[in-house]
Amino acid sequence: MNILAPVRRDRVLAELPQCLRKEAALHVRKDFHPRVTCACQEHRTGTVGRFKISKVIVVGDLSVGKTCLINRFCKDTFDKNYKATIGVDFEMERFEVLGIPFSLQLWDTAGQERFKCIASTYYRGAQAIIIVFNLNAVASLEHTKQWLADALKENDPSNVLLFLTPAQYALMEKDALKVAQEIKAEYWAVSSLTGENVREFFFRVAALTFEANVLAELEKSGARRIGDVVSECPPGLGWQRAKGTSNPFHVFSTLPQASTVMTATST
Repeated sequence: MNILAPVRRDRVLAELPQCLRKEAALHVRKDFHPRVTCACQEHRTGTVGRFKISKVIVVGDLSVGKTCLINRFCKDTFDKNYKATIGVDFEMERFEVLGIPFSLQLWDTAGQERFKCIASTYYRGAQAIIIVFNLNAVASLEHTKQWLADALKENDPSNVLLFLTPAQYALMEKDALKVAQEIKAEYWAVSSLTGENVREFFFRVAALTFEANVLAELEKSGARRIGDVVSECPPGLGWQRAKGTSNPFHVFSTLPQASTVMTATST
């Protein structure tokens, strides 16, 4: 039997992380869904089984800060020397949510046009989509809808959570919030340089994708045991839909669908 090392203390989630902006969030509930909490409590002394993994893809224009965002969260580092991602790369981050082991697989995709065909082959099966743009580059915000369209070609829009994340703070935030509302994504402004909001953002993603997967399995099988829910959750399930639409916004959602997040990064 494989025994995993304990999850880092700062990756343990006992409460639902809150959204950054209520006007651009998938939902504003303060707590996990009661069914999810109940299922986790019932299984707390049981055996979880296989480690549950959710796939999150990170897309956006060239040099907007996708890799810096992931590295800031996973490695707590910031490299000022820009290096373009070739094809795709990924990081795995382990969590414990409501006492249950859970993992996020963060796929860092290339923003260069010549690598798009390669990167797009890895879009399939995402539970969440994070769209990163630079608030100091108008074009990168304008291109977010195309990045979303490309990602949804490989995924069921009703099964994906959407997040919109500007990589840099600037004067465009009002426009960014408007775009987030249009594409039904949750909006998060973060700084890869200082780390501002980065931890909170990824915790939100982890919590909502976990919640969505558990709810999806509870609905599918009628089971209440978290072991069945977490260890056997099929690929392609994501978070909750964004406010009655099939295209969720930047934050995690709580139903089986992929989510999109708009993320603005700053250096």
